[in-house]
Amino acid sequence: MTNGKLAVIGLGSIGSMALWQASRLTDSVTGFEAHTPAHTRSAVGGDTRLFRMIYRGNPGYYHILERSRSLWAELEAETGQDILTRCGGLSIGTKDGPYLTALLETTRTNGADHAILSRAEMAERYPQHNLRPDDIAVYDPHAGALRTDRAVTAAVTAAQANGATIHTNTPIDSITETDDGVLITSGEKSWTYENVIVSSGGWSRKLMPDHLKAATQTKRIFLTWFVARDAAQFAPDKFPVFIRISGDRSMYGAPAVDGVTVKATLDGRGTPTPSPDTVPRELTSAEITETTETVTEFFPGLFPNIVRSDAFPDLYTKDSHPLLGRFSEGSRIYVATGFSGAGFKNATGFGEIAAHEALGKRSFDGLDFTRPQRFTA
Repeated sequence: MTNGKLAVIGLGSIGSMALWQASRLTDSVTGFEAHTPAHTRSAVGGDTRLFRMIYRGNPGYYHILERSRSLWAELEAETGQDILTRCGGLSIGTKDGPYLTALLETTRTNGADHAILSRAEMAERYPQHNLRPDDIAVYDPHAGALRTDRAVTAAVTAAQANGATIHTNTPIDSITETDDGVLITSGEKSWTYENVIVSSGGWSRKLMPDHLKAATQTKRIFLTWFVARDAAQFAPDKFPVFIRISGDRSMYGAPAVDGVTVKATLDGRGTPTPSPDTVPRELTSAEITETTETVTEFFPGLFPNIVRSDAFPDLYTKDSHPLLGRFSEGSRIYVATGFSGAGFKNATGFGEIAAHEALGKRSFDGLDFTRPQRFTA
């Protein structure tokens, strides 16, 4: 006898969405969370994440983005929560530079809606940005800001309404495949499920085989917020989400969804940390200096003083693509982790894939770049 068809370990960015999607397929699904959903120390922290349809890199993400956009709307309709603030998005960089060249190549390959804005057009439409003489921007009309804590709690609530069981404050110590299924232990308690999804972010490593541990690393991501001189100019209806890589400086951020603070954070500054439980929350003097110098140049309309900061753990893979699939052929353990700081926008799509594949309902093609088998034992 087993305790159910599926257990989802970790109810954060991806696990909450996998639980919600699985609850649409069966009422025999259980979620395990070491703390509580959307707790402040997980990669969910920080209020918002960027949703965008244009990006640089593997074109294979685009169909997941399209599906994710539809599923975010479904989650909002199902729960009555306002999760995705649809404010558009800007990718800013040097004209003909490597960043925008790569981004436009992927965008044109996918056929994504976009518009190229000259420096003069940016000055007229979005004067909040202080561009360098050779900077331009690419506008994404479908981009926006995802409210992370609201998204996770909505997904878990929807799953419970569909019959899912939730165990909070239940850290999982081990998972072991047996003839009956997968044995899960937490302290002196144990359960057996037909299948298991491991989706606990930086805490996933201890539950993975050695060859996947070797292919992953927990990193610290820090975030910073600033106060605007005129808050109305940085409201969602006037200030889209943005990513900017201009020469030696880079930053991304979101509008003042709380009506007060603007998120503006250095891009690509993840640093290795030995444990997700010991991530230093305070910024270093070098991080503070670079952040304030960048904000001073990029945004004259922000007071160049960090009014809020925090740091969170996330799991990165060697190639920065996620781990999405079974540990090995025939395994009952499915892993959905290692999203390398870029998973939230696709969380609903990844959750749907994980739920269907872990339950054996359907498989998805075109995802070889995410499969754990690329890292051989």
